[in-house]
Amino acid sequence: MKRFTYLGLISLVVFGLILAGSAPKAATIKVATDATFPPFETVDTTSGKLAGFDIELMDAIAAKENMNIEWVNTPFDSVIAGVGTCQYDIAIAAISITPDREASMLFSSPYVNAGQIVVVSKSNTTIKSKDDLAGLKVAAQLGTTGEIEAKKIPNVIYKPDDSYDLAFLDLENGQVDAVIADYITALQFIAKNPDKIMTVGTVFTDESYAIAVCKTKPDLVTKLNDGITKLIDDGTMNTLVQKWLAATP
Repeated sequence: MKRFTYLGLISLVVFGLILAGSAPKAATIKVATDATFPPFETVDTTSGKLAGFDIELMDAIAAKENMNIEWVNTPFDSVIAGVGTCQYDIAIAAISITPDREASMLFSSPYVNAGQIVVVSKSNTTIKSKDDLAGLKVAAQLGTTGEIEAKKIPNVIYKPDDSYDLAFLDLENGQVDAVIADYITALQFIAKNPDKIMTVGTVFTDESYAIAVCKTKPDLVTKLNDGITKLIDDGTMNTLVQKWLAATP
């Protein structure tokens, strides 16, 4: 009788291990970004891997919330369109909350407040603020709030670019009169070329960055908000700010 009990117990243990090994893994969550937007997302030139504030933030949230994520690097307009049609579950790419976007996607709690500012060549002496851009050639990245603001300017000659790298290159080469970009991002580009470009005027919009979510997945918003709260409470958010944003001029 004892022998039967031991054998039965071993069988149960083995059966349990088989079941555990065959248990389905957590569903993969597709996270879209556009890695052309330092310091929030970029590609590390040494490792070839995604890097930046948003990348580390999302990875940290995933670790806190046991989320199995898969990164997708795609142009910003595709990021917005993709999360709006639920091609992607989540998008994090310095995405500002706007009424138009809220109509097609959900948002997490805000994690950064950033606004738009005008950047011009250091040799420019006529542009003092956004109000001086009427009739001039202005660049911004496709699909961004910088583009939205540029298009509002009377008689503007708007030049869309696939990335802010290209927009600021246009400015440095004299192909446009100004670039409109998020303040923190603008300062990162200025830090690379302090003798060539500068900001003028003040930040003229009040914007919050948040993580966008497919509209049919409110459970992901709950997870993201919980993760953000945990990262604030344990000091991780402050560490990321110090690493990626506090060094901004």
